[in-house]
Amino acid sequence: MTDRIPSISESEWEVMTVLWHGAPKTANEVILSLQEHTDWKPKTIRTLLDRLVHKNVVGVNKNQRIYTFFPLYSQDECQRAEAQSFIKRIYGGTVKSMLVQFIQEDSLSDDEINELRTILAKKQKKDQ
Repeated sequence: MTDRIPSISESEWEVMTVLWHGAPKTANEVILSLQEHTDWKPKTIRTLLDRLVHKNVVGVNKNQRIYTFFPLYSQDECQRAEAQSFIKRIYGGTVKSMLVQFIQEDSLSDDEINELRTILAKKQKKDQ
């Protein structure tokens, strides 16, 4: 299913975050929420909402006098799709290439190394 999730821009991601934290919301509620930490104009935010609706990532409830917006995909689904897209674009689709680069270039504490070992061991048991 994650393959069918359209790609969303960084700005659109901000709008989605607002909706994931409490949908449905009116356009004005989304605008007020985003203006707390951005300098975006209401027209910009409405354009982003319209784009997300057009991409079928956000739905609109038109049954009320005031339209409300809600996400059509969970945050987890979108994060998975973005991660897969990133791995495909940058690392030729292999998670191993990405992990090797991060592990070789990043200094990991003993606790982090042990945590990674535990995660890999659980994954190995699950896949057997």
